[in-house]
Amino acid sequence: MRFSLMRGAALGWPLSLLASSLALAVDGPAPAPSESEVTSLKAVKVTADTQTLAAPGFPATLAAVPAERVEATINAVDVEDAAKYLPSIFIRKRNYGDTQPVLATRTWGLNSSARTLVYVDDIPISALIANNNTIGAPRWGMTSPEAIDHIDMMYGPFSAAYAGNAMGGVMHIVTRMPDKTEVTIKQTEAVQSFDLYGTHDNLSTSQTSLTAGGRSGNLGWFFGASAMNSFSQPLSMITGATTPAGTSGTVPALNKLGQVANVYGAGGLLHTRMLNLNGELTYDITPQWKATYLVGYWSNHGQSDTDTYLSDASGAPTFGKVAGFASNTYDLSAHHLMQGLSVKSDTKGDYDGSLVVTHYAFLKDNQWQPAGVTTGTDVTTNGRLASYGGTQWSTADATGIWRPQGVGGDHEVSLGAHADQYELNNPTTNLADWQDPSSLTTLYSTGRGKTQTQALWLQDAWRFAPDWLLTLGGRYEWWKASDGYNFSGKTAVQQPVEKADGFSPKATLQWNVATDWRITGSLAKAIRFPTVGELYQLVQTGSTYSVPNPDLKPETARSGELAVEHAIEQGMLRVSLFQENTKNALVSQTSTLPNVAVPVTYVMNVGELRNRGIELVAQKDNVLIRGLELSGSVTFVDSTILSNDSFASSTGTTSAGKHAPYVPRWRATAVATYRPDAAWAFTLAGRYSGKQYSTLDNTDDTPHVFGAFDKFTVFDVRAHYQINDHLAASFGIDNFTNEKYFLYHPFPQRTYVADLKLSL
Repeated sequence: MRFSLMRGAALGWPLSLLASSLALAVDGPAPAPSESEVTSLKAVKVTADTQTLAAPGFPATLAAVPAERVEATINAVDVEDAAKYLPSIFIRKRNYGDTQPVLATRTWGLNSSARTLVYVDDIPISALIANNNTIGAPRWGMTSPEAIDHIDMMYGPFSAAYAGNAMGGVMHIVTRMPDKTEVTIKQTEAVQSFDLYGTHDNLSTSQTSLTAGGRSGNLGWFFGASAMNSFSQPLSMITGATTPAGTSGTVPALNKLGQVANVYGAGGLLHTRMLNLNGELTYDITPQWKATYLVGYWSNHGQSDTDTYLSDASGAPTFGKVAGFASNTYDLSAHHLMQGLSVKSDTKGDYDGSLVVTHYAFLKDNQWQPAGVTTGTDVTTNGRLASYGGTQWSTADATGIWRPQGVGGDHEVSLGAHADQYELNNPTTNLADWQDPSSLTTLYSTGRGKTQTQALWLQDAWRFAPDWLLTLGGRYEWWKASDGYNFSGKTAVQQPVEKADGFSPKATLQWNVATDWRITGSLAKAIRFPTVGELYQLVQTGSTYSVPNPDLKPETARSGELAVEHAIEQGMLRVSLFQENTKNALVSQTSTLPNVAVPVTYVMNVGELRNRGIELVAQKDNVLIRGLELSGSVTFVDSTILSNDSFASSTGTTSAGKHAPYVPRWRATAVATYRPDAAWAFTLAGRYSGKQYSTLDNTDDTPHVFGAFDKFTVFDVRAHYQINDHLAASFGIDNFTNEKYFLYHPFPQRTYVADLKLSL
């Protein structure tokens, strides 16, 4: 419900911790003995094992996490938790059952939901309807945690098979289909101990999950159901520049710009009741061709409450006539339906192909709230209802593969066609009775419109020598925005039709220097067209208004990466150097404009941004002692605004030469798991994120306040016990050091998590 704004600070523990892991990992295997040292006993020869690098199915850098590791090491409640410790990845999950967990990558931070692509198998679950933290998050609930086989994260826009939205990367959630009937029942309980300003509470979450899968002849099936009842920490703080007349209890504070923003109370105390239903059916049409149908239904009902710190002269609680208490009091109800159908071949021969079609519909998506406050802790009878009902999108992808010399030959040529349409419908209507969403009266505001994209692409993976692989490709896209309409107050605007097109070349050269060394260089251009939300969405979020911009240009990124990988005994090392220059970057900015009384959020084209840096990744099993697994990553990014002639500031500041918003300079992960035997796994994991800015001119330099983006160092622990073949139990603590930090919103404090899983 809120737009994210960033800030933070410098590197602390992660570099030294990862350095220790790297030092242990590099020791690796013992060197092979020389020929003169080999003892010959006729046919017996003593040698050392040599670790090899597995070839990725993506032309550039890929990282993966298997389901077994997720279950043993991560306090996973929602699907997106499984990717928690992948290198350079951060998923902004504010609370259990969060509807806005957007994915940030090494070159793009939060508020960039349309700069990554997420798939469940071949079916996209990204919400490219917007590029924000409100409705732009991937639809993670379209599958179940128990359905996951592994997750692949592919970094950068280096494959022609993906649209320019892949500039941040592509995540594939690969599911499994059981060969025999299985049923799992899982109960998860969590309690967060929260203490900030005048809000002190223990906040509980309870989730019951049921999955069942199996196979009958040519038919495979997997179904999941999950019901959650959750209470969140405050997602907002209600602030102002003064102390309301006749009240006491105001907490003195500043905002991210260092201006007075006293705290009157907490808002967004959200009680969520959520239901996820999903299913996958597969049918083997022939031994070579398989059809898959994926369906997901999501239902969400919630109430947001407030916690006022203000008292009147008699000591009674009061809202002090502060309107923010009304905008943080709301009810919501949503029902979404997604369907996807794919038909795919695996002939292991000269030709293969696939066809994937999807449709996602907001059957109902309403939020209603009072229009304002009155006296004491009362709100107005009238209110407003904001709806996304009718918002929807459809996608279609056809792909063909030709292997002129057969499987394992020198060439593998792939080509494809893509089409999509995204339709936004976002009216806000006045209510006679805010508690009755059917009491609609007049239209308050609206934003609607469509975008369409068609694309053709071609790519050839050519092994021109035994140790060399050259992948060349290109993608041409045609984009159109139409039917744009905005209404606010008494002003109605029919927005003009916009069109754009462009070609995106791709190239990757891979050299297997030896069986345990690989060097990969990649170059690519990616074009991202504005989303319909960036063009036409007009919405109020608390006291902040989002202003549409129908004249946005596409952003163009030129990306490059040089990666060196080394396989060691039971592990690997990787160093990646990367750079991305983005022209006309579409950046969301929240500020107070001249002659405008309230903050506004608007998207603008920034002249040119440059993100360049280095990523170090290490992983090794059985370090020093059997059963000890270490993994970690450190990422440094120099993200700079090279030019921005369109930037306007009421204070006369400039954005050229400043750090780009939403990208931390440093980030790191470290995970240590000890498995004393096959039944137990004990994990200590840490994540670090450094200084960030949310403003183009980097004026947000006040930490630890609502709206700021703080640096954070968060540690998690987990103990997992496989009691027998059918029963497993886990207990963990997320943020066990109780780090208190803001990522615009107050983020979760120490949280205890326990789960019990029965498998039949």
